[in-house]
Amino acid sequence: MEDKYYKKLWWDIILTTLGFSVIPLFVLGFVIYHQYSVSYSAKITESLKTLAENRVGAIDLFFDERISQLTTLANTNPLNRLRDEDYLNRVFNIIQTRSKSFIDLGIIDEEGNHLAYVGPYYNILKGVNYKNEEWFNAVMGSGIYISDIFMGFRKFPHFIIAVLVREKNNIWILRATINSDIIENIVHAAQTGKLGDAFIINRHNILQTTPRFSGTLLSTPKAPDFAAATGTKVEEIEYQGKTNLYATSVIKSKKWVLVIKEDPTEQLTPLLRARFITLAIGGAGVLVIILGAFFSTRAMMQELVRMERKKAASEDLAMQSTKMAALGKMAAGIAHEINNPLAVIGEKAGWLKDLLHEEDLAQSPNFQEFADTVSKIENHVNRAKKVTHRLLGFARRMEPVQERVDLNAVLDDTIGFLENEARYRNIDIQTDFDEKLPQTTSDSAQLQQVFLNILNNAIDAIGKDGEILVKTSYIAKNNSLAVEVSDNGPGIPKEMLDKIFDPFFTTKEVGKGTGLGLSISYSIVDKLGGRMMVASEAGKGTAFTIYLPIR
Repeated sequence: MEDKYYKKLWWDIILTTLGFSVIPLFVLGFVIYHQYSVSYSAKITESLKTLAENRVGAIDLFFDERISQLTTLANTNPLNRLRDEDYLNRVFNIIQTRSKSFIDLGIIDEEGNHLAYVGPYYNILKGVNYKNEEWFNAVMGSGIYISDIFMGFRKFPHFIIAVLVREKNNIWILRATINSDIIENIVHAAQTGKLGDAFIINRHNILQTTPRFSGTLLSTPKAPDFAAATGTKVEEIEYQGKTNLYATSVIKSKKWVLVIKEDPTEQLTPLLRARFITLAIGGAGVLVIILGAFFSTRAMMQELVRMERKKAASEDLAMQSTKMAALGKMAAGIAHEINNPLAVIGEKAGWLKDLLHEEDLAQSPNFQEFADTVSKIENHVNRAKKVTHRLLGFARRMEPVQERVDLNAVLDDTIGFLENEARYRNIDIQTDFDEKLPQTTSDSAQLQQVFLNILNNAIDAIGKDGEILVKTSYIAKNNSLAVEVSDNGPGIPKEMLDKIFDPFFTTKEVGKGTGLGLSISYSIVDKLGGRMMVASEAGKGTAFTIYLPIR
C-alpha cells in the first residue's frame, strides 16, 4: 500500500509539473507560430501582389511610350512627307536609336494599301492590302489599336500598334510592328524560384507570352482560366492536384491579364523552417522539462521516503525507549519484591546450616542429606539474587545517561539474558574479551539494546545447532573500542547487504520481524558517535562490528 501511495504521489507530481510547464509552452509556441505564419503569409501575398502590379505598370508604360512616339510622329509629319520612304527610313532610324522595340513602320491608306514601308520585310509586305484584316477595321473604328500577339505574314510572333490620322480630306494609318521580346522580358522577370511562372493571356485565355512551365505561345495555358479577371488579386488555388499561389493583374492598355504563379512550398520555406525550428526547440524544451520533472521528482520522493522512514524509526525508537523504561520499572519492582523473600529464605537457610553443626543433628544418619538440601537452597537463593541483580541493573540503565561503561560487563549481562534461549537451541555463545579493554563514557542501556538486537538476530539466523562468537578489542590507531559479533549461520545475500540498515527491511519471514531493529541499532550507535559495519557471505555466516570512540 505504501509503495502504491508513493507511486501515485510521484505520478501526480510529474503530471502536475508537466501540465503547468508543457501546456503553457505549447500554447505560447502555437500563438507565436500562428502570428508569425499569418504575418509571413500576408507578407508573401502582399509581395506577390506588388510584383504583379509592378510588372503590369512596366508593360502599361511600355505601351504608352510606343503610342506616344507614334502619335507624335503621325501628327508632326504630313502624309506626303511620310509617303517618301527615304524620309520615313530616316525617321525610323532615329526612332531606333532611342528604342529597339520597333521592327518596322508602314503608312496605310483608308483602302488598306501600303503607301510606304520601311523594315526587313519590304518584299513581302509592300504590296499587301490590309482592308480585310481585323486590326485594320479595329483601328479605323477606335483610332488607336494594339493587337494581340500573332504570326501574320512574317511567320514569327509579334504585335502591332496602329494610330489613325485624319489630315484634311485624307485618312491614313501609321502602323508599327513591335518586338514581343520586350514584353516577354518584362514578364519573365516575374518568374521567381525554381517552380515559379509568369505569362500573359488575352480575354480568350490564349497565351500572349511564352510561359516557363504552363504551355506554349498562342495556346491555352495549363492553369486556371483567369481571362475574366479584374483588378489585382492573389489567390491560393488547387489545380490538377497541385496547390499554387496565383497573382493576376489587368494590363490597362490592352486588357490583357498578367498571371504570376508561385509554388507555396518555395515561398513558405522560411515559414516551414521556422515551424521546424519551433518544433525542435519546443521538443527540446519539453524533453528538458520532462527530464527535469523526472529527476527532481525522483529526488524529492527519495527524500520524502527517507524522511518518512527516519520519522518512523524515530517514533519506533521513542516507543521502544518508552517500553523499555516501563519494562525497567516493572523489573525493578519485581526484583525488590523478590529480594525480600529471598533474603528471608537465605537467612533461614543459614540458620539451618548452623543447626546442622550441633552434636545431636551431626550424629543423625540423615545429616548429609540435610546438609546437601541446605546447600542447594543457598545456591538457588544466590542464583535468584543474581537474576534480580541483573533486573535491577537493567532497570537502572533504562534512563538515557552518560556514564562510565565497561563493555565487557555490559556484554556479560546481555549474554546472561540470552543464555537460556541459546541453550534451548543448542547454540554456543563464546566470548573473547580483551581483559585490558579501557572503559568509555556512553549509555550502557542503549548499548545493551544494540547488543541484544544483534545477538537475537544471530540466534534467529542460526535457528539451531550453531555458534556465536562475541569479541572485544582496543584499536590504538584511532583510539576506539571494537565489538564483533559473528555467527556461523546462513549469511546474508550480497544484493541485500546494502539494505539491511534501511527501515522496514527484513530478511525474516512475514510476521517475525519489523525491519526496524537494525535500523534503530544503527541510529543508536551513530548518535553515540560510533559506527556499525557488517560483513557476510551467503553460506558462511555474518559478522557485525561496532566501533565506539573512547571518551
